[in-house]
Amino acid sequence: MTHVSSLQTLVLNADMQPLSWGPLSVWSWQDALVAVLQDRVTRIVDYEIEAHSASRSFAIPSVVALKRFHRRRKVAFTRYHVFLRDRFSCQYCGETLPAKDLTFDHVVPRSKGGVSSWTNVVTCCQRDNLFKGSRSLRESGLRLRCAPIEPTPHQIDEAAKRQAPREKLHRTWQDFLYWDADLEA
Repeated sequence: MTHVSSLQTLVLNADMQPLSWGPLSVWSWQDALVAVLQDRVTRIVDYEIEAHSASRSFAIPSVVALKRFHRRRKVAFTRYHVFLRDRFSCQYCGETLPAKDLTFDHVVPRSKGGVSSWTNVVTCCQRDNLFKGSRSLRESGLRLRCAPIEPTPHQIDEAAKRQAPREKLHRTWQDFLYWDADLEA
């Protein structure tokens, strides 16, 4: 049985697509219920569980949609988004690792004027990061597998879709997340 405290609500944009895949756009069920009661979102699907106040019962929203379309123009520059862009693989040796075993590297080291930006930071395994240290690519002999770029929201969402574990998502979310999935007979 699902415990109420562990429930989250999937948030869709006004076009019925997830607001974001990386990370997946979810709110606490409490925030979603408040948004429903304030008429800021449309309730799409409810859980089969209710929340109770002293005088009322409330269906807990599983999926809601914004009433006004929200356009994302930029992707936040975060460690997670860098890992997503680089497919959780070291941009020097190509090894794919879990996030806990990855770090990031400044292509042009900060000690040599490099900045923390989309075009200067790459995903890196700890071994290659230690090997490169504060040296330039030429000094270290390492080569980048791909030039680092600033991804679009669409590129990050596509990368996040490939990473999302379907089995950990609530069954009521499936129809809104996997448009390419086979239909059941």
